[in-house]
Amino acid sequence: MEVRAVIGDITTMDVDAIVNAANNSLLGGSGVDGAIHDAAGPGLLEYNKTLGGCATGEAKVAPGFNLPARWVIHTVGPVWSGGEHGESELLESCYSNCLIAANEIRAQSIALPSISTGVYGYPPDQAVKIAVSTVRDARWTPAEVIFVCFSDSTMKIYKDLLGA
Repeated sequence: MEVRAVIGDITTMDVDAIVNAANNSLLGGSGVDGAIHDAAGPGLLEYNKTLGGCATGEAKVAPGFNLPARWVIHTVGPVWSGGEHGESELLESCYSNCLIAANEIRAQSIALPSISTGVYGYPPDQAVKIAVSTVRDARWTPAEVIFVCFSDSTMKIYKDLLGA
């Protein structure tokens, strides 16, 4: 398995699946969620209406529509509330369930954002540790796992943990 981090736009990644840091409705939002919905086109919103939302920590799969990626795996990360309300377990569940979903759709490559570190306020240093350890400890992962970073500071945390 190749695991790496890049700075970039997840909507342009040529992989089998991209992960969307979604909200519970799966009907679009801000940040990476809004960007993915915009790039995928209206078909994603229409498809997501049939999914019945998504609980925090869970994952649901949708077609990629106008994206280079064939699939979008939606997951809802926890809102940071100080770290004493199960946030780490929920975030780990996000990454684990995304990998399970990737296995189910037979994805050989996956691009993941830094879940919950934007408007949900999760401290990036803690979130990245959970992301990297969950991927490394997974029973099955795609052959290529790419963490797509929005900022240089988050990229540095990934690079330090990945030894790259």
